[in-house]
Formats: sequence, structure tokens, C-alpha cells
Amino acid sequence: MDFYGFYTGKIFDAYEFLGAHPDKDGTTFRTFAPAASRITVIGEFNDWQEWELNKTYDGNFWECYAKGAKPGMMYKYRIYRQDGNCVEHCDPYGFGMELRPNFASIIRDLSHYKFKDSKWMQKRSVCKDKPLNIYELHFGSFKKPSEKADDWYTYVEMIDILIPYLKENDYNYIEIMPLSEHPCDESWGYQNTGFFAPTARYGTPDELKKFVDECHQAGIGVIMDFVPVHFAVDYYGLKEFDGTCLYEHLDPRQGYHPHWGTLIYNYGRPQVKNFLIANALFWTEKFHADGIRFDAVASMLYLDYGKNDGEWIANIYGGNENLDAVELLKHLNSIFKKKHPDALLIAEESTAWPRVTGSVDTEDGLGFDYKWNMGWMNDFVGYMSNDPYFRGAHHNELTF
Repeated sequence: MDFYGFYTGKIFDAYEFLGAHPDKDGTTFRTFAPAASRITVIGEFNDWQEWELNKTYDGNFWECYAKGAKPGMMYKYRIYRQDGNCVEHCDPYGFGMELRPNFASIIRDLSHYKFKDSKWMQKRSVCKDKPLNIYELHFGSFKKPSEKADDWYTYVEMIDILIPYLKENDYNYIEIMPLSEHPCDESWGYQNTGFFAPTARYGTPDELKKFVDECHQAGIGVIMDFVPVHFAVDYYGLKEFDGTCLYEHLDPRQGYHPHWGTLIYNYGRPQVKNFLIANALFWTEKFHADGIRFDAVASMLYLDYGKNDGEWIANIYGGNENLDAVELLKHLNSIFKKKHPDALLIAEESTAWPRVTGSVDTEDGLGFDYKWNMGWMNDFVGYMSNDPYFRGAHHNELTF
């Protein structure tokens, strides 16, 4: 890995180095934890006994090679803090994870599946400029095998259930609420713990690839929801990962969302920029996503979003704009468009922030292709719920 690039926020594939990477004989584990005093890996391959990770490069990175650690096996990092106490964490860059309430990461080899969507990938830049008819859904709620809360169709089963429905109703895109691993079903994926791990609720990463592949062969683009806003407070996730606030802010006025009970990323830190940029690109490069929809962009842009007086800290100019978040969005979108100019960037932004879809280079904009019309569903349903005789007085619900 380009370590200088890591420390300056200028590498965009950190997941290729960090995380768990198997070969024919074992797996290399690597993580970034500058403040840790000791790190061990425990898993199925060593009967959950501690194997030491060694400091590497400048001492902020840790790694070990575990012979016999194979894809499909579970593992955790046991991270010792400076006070000697330890906390077991899942892997921030892990490609697989257990279903809640368990939280072990799972070794996954993402190189096996071979996509058959070359025709779609070659023409999707043309599709990008055509009218969009997007079906948004939560994967586990679209249709269920039974009334049981935790009974879901798999990625593969949904191919024959969902794609015919989309075709019948003339949708040319699907937008899927977050599929990265999360501990709370009711959050619908918006409070993450496994950022590079497709949720185990519906199957394996290869099965998700097959679902996307089949969508493409049916002429349907796939937009993935991306949550760069916040992360879950569960102790085994990113929270105080190395014993310090490595990914979040120390001051709760900067690092805590009272609305959602979540932690806010520290967007000014290079390792956080690397993490989020790599995560957005990951879904496009490894799973052939045709676009990324950024969730709750407004809460990134405003330091006082959802907060009362005394619960937030102004920027260096005394304003409520989150300058670090603005720069991250510009940087991320610029890099994304250079790498994947044929993919969509969409902002769910609910305020009047200027130039959301303006060019970063020429208009000092944020660089998105579209702004998500998040109120449309409620407005349309509200309009249609009026007696037809009275709808003439409610056209504003469709046009405002």
C-alpha cells in the first residue's frame, strides 16, 4: 500500500491491503490501530486462541499470516488498549460478517465470481443519460417467505421474484437501501458495523454479485445506498477502535448524533477519508453497482443538524457548515467520476444547500449527478388521497 497516500487521504483502495486476504494456504490479516498496545486475532482456524499481530511499517499498522485460515471461517480482532483492557472488534475492512447478534467477521474471497454483464457495462454510460425510473426498496421487506420477522428471501431467490416485477412495471433502475452489515433490523441498514460486508441476512457476497449480474442482463441498473454520515455505537464496531476515537470525534458535540444515537465520522482525518472513499468505490468495483446514493447528506453538511444550542461547535468562521464534510464530498465525487464516469452519484439532501449537482471544478459544487427527491412519495400519496374533485387545489403537492 502507498502509506504516504494513506496518511494524506489520497489512496482509494485501502480494502485491497487492510482486512483479511486469503491465499491457497492461509490468510493475511491487517489493520490500522495506532493507539493499540497489542492486537491478536482469534477465530475458527486457531480454536479462538490468540495469535499475535505484529507492528509493521511505522508501528501504526498491524499484521500476521494465519496458516490454515480459509474463506468461510470466522475471526475477530482482540485489541488491547493502553490501559491493558481489551475489546473484541469485527474487522472494519472485512468482506463478510455473521448475522446479528453475533459479530465475528468472516474471511471471504471476492475473486471467484465471474460476471456475465459485459454488454451492460459497456453501454451503461448511455443508460445514464436516459430517463430514470427508479424502484427504491428495502431488500428484506419487498416480499417475505412468511410473517416471521427474521425470515427473508435470499439474494438468489429474489432474482426470480423481483426482476419480473421490475420489468412488468417498466423500471430501469433499482435503488437498494444499505446492504452493508448492520446489527438492528429496524434500522434498514442505516447504522452500519460491517461496511465492506454485504449483510448475511440474504446470503453471501457471491450471491449478491449474481443478483446484480442478473439485473444487468435484464436491462436493470442497480444503485446502492451508501451511508457516509454515521455509524453504530456497538462496542465491537468502529467505536474507539484502538482505544481512542480513531474514526469519530472525541467531543460529543462533534461526534454524536442525538437524533439517531450514532457516532459521526471525523471527516478531517485522512484515514476516515480513505475509508469512506474506498467504501463508495468498493460497491462499484467489486459488485458492479451502477450508482451510489449518499444517505442524509444534509446531516453531513450542517454541524447543527438535529442539535440544540450548546450541542454543537461552530466552524473556524463561526458558521454551521461542516467544512471538512464539504471537502470530503467534493474529493470523493471527483475521484469517483474519474474512475467511473459512467456511474451515477446521487445525494439525498433535504435542504437548500447550493450547487449540490454543480461541478466541483467549474462551479464550486459538490459534484453529484442528481439530488434525490426524498419527499416525492409522501407528496404523491398525499395528493392522490384527496377526492378527485378537490385535487385541483392540491397541485402544489406535485409541483413545489
